[in-house]
Amino acid sequence: MSLYAGSAVAVARRLLGAVLVHTTEEGRVAGRIVETEAYLAVGDGASHSRMGPTDRNRSMFLAAGHAYVYRIYGVHHCFNVVTGAEGRGEAVLVRALEPLEGLEVMAARRGRARPQDLCSGPGKLVQALGIEAGHDGVLLDGALSITPRERSPGPIAAGPRIGISRSLELPLRFGVARSPWCSR
Repeated sequence: MSLYAGSAVAVARRLLGAVLVHTTEEGRVAGRIVETEAYLAVGDGASHSRMGPTDRNRSMFLAAGHAYVYRIYGVHHCFNVVTGAEGRGEAVLVRALEPLEGLEVMAARRGRARPQDLCSGPGKLVQALGIEAGHDGVLLDGALSITPRERSPGPIAAGPRIGISRSLELPLRFGVARSPWCSR
C-alpha cells in the first residue's frame, strides 16, 4: 500500500515515524515526523477544500503523494501531504519533526541552536527544511520526499487540532505519545 493512499486520518497516523527529507544546495536535512493533523474533504469546516478548488488550494486536489504548501497569517508556510484520490481534497499537515540530519543547516535557517527549537511547529519545520511556496504541487519523490517508517513509532495520541476556529470538536491531531519534539 502506498504511504499516501487512503483517508487523511489513516495517512496522518501512518506518517508518524516516517522521515521527511529535503536535499538542497546547503545540504540534506531530515526529520522524523512526530505530529500531524488530518484535513478532510467532507464535514470538516477547517479544511481548505471545503469550498472546492481555488487558486490557493488547487494542489490539495491533486493525487495522493503531492505537496500542498500554503502561506498562513501572511508569514509562515505550512507543508501538507495530499492523500487519497485525485479530486478528493484531503491532506495531512505535518506539524512537528524530530530533527535527524543536517541540524547545522536547520539551525542556520532558523537562527536557533537548540534542536528542540528547530522543528517543533509547522512554520518552524518548513523554515528549517527550506520548504518554500515553489514546492506546492510537487510530487514527493525527488529532492523533497518522505521515507516510510521502519518500525512503529509507539503509542499515538489523538486530540483536537491547533490554531483553527472551525470543526474544533474533531480529534484529528495525532502525535507520538510523550514525544518531546511535538509542538505545544
